[in-house]
Amino acid sequence: MRNKQVLVALAIFVLVIADCTSLAQSSALDPQKILKVRLDGYRQSSPLRPLVTQHGSTDALASGGAMDYVSSSGRRFSVDLVTAPNDSRAYSVFTYFLREMGRKENEEPVSSIDLGTASASLPNQLLLFKGQAVLRITGSGSRPASTEELAGLGRLLIEKLDNGKGEIPVLVKHLPDWQARQRSLFYAVDLRGLENEAGNQPVFESVEFEGGAEAVIAPYEKSQLVIIEFSTPQLAGDNDRRTTAKIRDLWNAGQSAPTAYRRVGNYLVFVFNGESERAANQLIDQVKYEQVVQWLGDNPYLLLEAQRQYTETTLGVFLAVVKASALALVACLGVGGLFGALLFTRRRAQQKAVETFSDAGGMLRLNLDEMTPQTDPARLLRGDSL
Repeated sequence: MRNKQVLVALAIFVLVIADCTSLAQSSALDPQKILKVRLDGYRQSSPLRPLVTQHGSTDALASGGAMDYVSSSGRRFSVDLVTAPNDSRAYSVFTYFLREMGRKENEEPVSSIDLGTASASLPNQLLLFKGQAVLRITGSGSRPASTEELAGLGRLLIEKLDNGKGEIPVLVKHLPDWQARQRSLFYAVDLRGLENEAGNQPVFESVEFEGGAEAVIAPYEKSQLVIIEFSTPQLAGDNDRRTTAKIRDLWNAGQSAPTAYRRVGNYLVFVFNGESERAANQLIDQVKYEQVVQWLGDNPYLLLEAQRQYTETTLGVFLAVVKASALALVACLGVGGLFGALLFTRRRAQQKAVETFSDAGGMLRLNLDEMTPQTDPARLLRGDSL
């Protein structure tokens, strides 16, 4: 009986694993639903080709598909669609493609267009990142395709992609002057990618990528900045202790070591090939860690948080009412003063008109004593009638 229960439990476990695997596979993007569709002004000129590559700097396999298109004007395009399990891995592929594009074009300046979560364009090439997918569009033919021609096809294809988180990883935004580094950075989602792109530094032998650790690598003049993010303070602390001990061993052995190293929150920050330790530490000083607290259960400070929000809301309403009342008072005084000035000016003009024809100093004189003759101009004789 006991053996039977064990077999049943084992079967349930296998079924659960199978369901989870099928769910993960079903959540991946289907290239046929994106590439094998009718597009206005374009027709497919080749069958869908599978695309399974291991993009040099990472252990993660990126899969997808490739297809050729012809526009109504006869322009030919080749489209590669690369899909990944999550947004971070897709962005890693995007940064890998972007660096490869720059190297092939002899470091020609890369421009961006407002399309997708992130984009980059070179002559005859367009690279787009959105959600869990990366699109690479290349023009075919003797004449290079313009950015507008590439963007026209890219816009039709990217509309069919899920937006995902709708932003690049936050770790990238914590790089010093990160906007200027977007075209040269690499986003690593595993240890192999980190080691390959950072130059196989011995110090990374002490780092363990677990719990969803991710890293970003960016050049700063002659030095290289590496930031590794861990999901919990415990993982960051364990890796920090191992890394500190490893750096000490490298110094004692006279081997290559970081110019500067520091733990910043859940980040491990390295600077390699720095001009000096002081300059390297100044670069690390610009890395800021934004702490985010998430409660696994009920928040014990929920009442205090509600009170704080209520106080802020009440104070905001009170200030809004005071501002509105003050503006209304100023407006009323302004309008009242304007009408009062106009009325005063009009009455003064009327008084001056009366003073011109009055012998009483501007006052009206009543003919009570009948001393003032009443003259009717109509009964007077004119000079020509005499």
